[in-house]
Amino acid sequence: MTASDPTKPFLRALNHEAVFPPPVWLMRQAGRYLPEYRETRAEAGSFLDLCYNPKLAAEVTLQPLRRFPLDAAIIFSDILVIPHAMGRDLTFAEGEGPRLTPLEGLPDYDPAAFLAHLQPVYDALSETAKGLPDATSLIGFAGAPWTLACYMLDGRGGTGFPRAVETMRQKPTYFGQLIDRLVEAIVVHLSKQVEAGAEALQVFDSWAGLLEGPEVAQWCLAPLLRITGELARLHPQIPVILFPRQVPQEALVSLAEDGRPAALSLDQDQDRHWAAKTLQPRITPQGNLSPDLLLAGGDALKHDLDDLLTCAASGPWIVNLGHGVIKETPPEHVAALVARVRQHT
Repeated sequence: MTASDPTKPFLRALNHEAVFPPPVWLMRQAGRYLPEYRETRAEAGSFLDLCYNPKLAAEVTLQPLRRFPLDAAIIFSDILVIPHAMGRDLTFAEGEGPRLTPLEGLPDYDPAAFLAHLQPVYDALSETAKGLPDATSLIGFAGAPWTLACYMLDGRGGTGFPRAVETMRQKPTYFGQLIDRLVEAIVVHLSKQVEAGAEALQVFDSWAGLLEGPEVAQWCLAPLLRITGELARLHPQIPVILFPRQVPQEALVSLAEDGRPAALSLDQDQDRHWAAKTLQPRITPQGNLSPDLLLAGGDALKHDLDDLLTCAASGPWIVNLGHGVIKETPPEHVAALVARVRQHT
């Protein structure tokens, strides 16, 4: 069990307490659907400039909390700051997503230089902590080794990452060395976020669904459990949420039975009623509303949310999406979602 703050519903839920109404926050809750975010992004000059400007990163982290009574804030950053801090060129082209120089060999990793590069992220966490409401928790995060390796080897997203998949299958020794290096860097990055004020951590394995059969255990679950095990040693009081997107149910059961993660975040394709029956007795589920239904709003969103709240009534649950907020989502749909959660008894 993790330590929990009785004044913070999010941390209580991560301590496997049933909290009513359940705590709520949204992945990508600070982002392009908010006009104030777009203004701050323009002020920063570029997406990366925004990530590495502690004052502005803290500002956009806090913006959704001024609109909506959310139970947690997640620091504004990006999973690809880790490869960037390991010497990889990184750009974000408008409308095209991230671009990296495809990796050859192993990335550079000097812990002192790595932490110096990422110091603005830690400064942003400290700055954000000063402006949080008393009952709101602060989340730090990182990408998982498999997902980071996908971007580093292919140099871009949206392609199924054929080079990463081929390398993983054809060069397992080299690929294992890459994963080992990423595990070390991720633990260092997350640990430093805790020292800067993060009260909980989330690890995003956004592309875990590309793995097949035994690959899931080898390249998704095992690295995630190494990370959670090391964090439990370094920061036993800090709960960790894992988000292995689109993995089979048996993989989620394996993580839940291990007992190291405090919560598992579920994508919108997972059966939440199965999760309530199978996972909830062991860990806290998080998710898994459809971002498309949040975009649409109206009765379809209410129906999906009410179904989720039925699952949450039987034990600990954190209300969230199965993926991030879509940039075209009207802010009033987010307001309606949060209000409906707050009204639930």
